[in-house]
Amino acid sequence: MESLKYLSKKYDNMKPEYNLVETAKNLAHLAHKGQFRRDGVTPYIEHPTKVAEFVSHMGSSDYFSKKLETVAWLHDVLEDSNFTVKDLLEQGIPDVIVNAVEVLTRTDDCQEYDNYLQKVADNDLARKVKIADMICNLMDDPTEKQKLKYFHGLRILLD
Repeated sequence: MESLKYLSKKYDNMKPEYNLVETAKNLAHLAHKGQFRRDGVTPYIEHPTKVAEFVSHMGSSDYFSKKLETVAWLHDVLEDSNFTVKDLLEQGIPDVIVNAVEVLTRTDDCQEYDNYLQKVADNDLARKVKIADMICNLMDDPTEKQKLKYFHGLRILLD
C-alpha cells in the first residue's frame, strides 16, 4: 500500500511511543477514507474520533490512556478496510495494541455475539474501548434492535 509506505517513512526517525496515537489516527484516516456512517452522509472517521476522545479520560495513567486512544483509533480498521495485522505491526503499533484491535475485530459472521463479548471482556484495553464504542453508537441514532444489542453488550462488559 503506497500510503502505508509514506507513513513508514514519515515515522522512521521518531520514537514509536511518542507518536503512537498520531500514527494510529493517521492509519484510521487512511483506512476509513471515503467511508460513511449508516446515514450515508457522516464521514466514518467521526466515529473513531469520538471513541478516541471518550477513552482518553478512561486511563489510570497517561501511558494507559495513550494505549486506549491508540486502540480506539484502530478499533474498526481491520474489520472495515484492507489493512492487516502485519500492516499495523509494520507501522510500529505494539503487539499489545494490535492484539486488542484483533480482539475487537469480528471476522466471522457466524461468531456468536456473547462469545465475542466474552473475548472482549477478557482484554482490558479491548473492553474499555468496546464500552466507549457502544456508548458512542448509542448516541448516533441507533435502531431499536441496535439499542437492545448495545444494552446487552454493556451489561456483559460492565459486569
